[in-house]
Amino acid sequence: MASIFTKIIEREIPAHIVAEDDNYLAFLDINPLVEGHTLVIPKKEVDYIFDLDDDTLAGLHLFAKKVAAGIEEVIDCERIGVTVMGLEVPHAHVHLIPMQTMDDMNFANMKLSPSKEEMAETAKKISKAIK
Repeated sequence: MASIFTKIIEREIPAHIVAEDDNYLAFLDINPLVEGHTLVIPKKEVDYIFDLDDDTLAGLHLFAKKVAAGIEEVIDCERIGVTVMGLEVPHAHVHLIPMQTMDDMNFANMKLSPSKEEMAETAKKISKAIK
């Protein structure tokens, strides 16, 4: 059965996409810790990140690097934190989280509830900033 991320890749369900190429996709987390919290995934559906082949794993991180630079350009932060977290979705992914403090990366924190319009505006700004 296809994961929710595969359904996003195939455009079966909507997402606020910030970047895409032939092999990877980046989109805003629907339950962000902070504004700009973005998920980066390979289009190849593999559950565990360390089960990705070496080229896909390396490519995922290089793609995430470009996305992080775009986020950092438009979201006020000290840096972009990176984490592999969660078991909810059986599809390898990394979280890119704009940080002011280490606490911004705490997944126990209350999640934001931005409107669709706010999410669309954030996605648009990040997408434009990605080189």
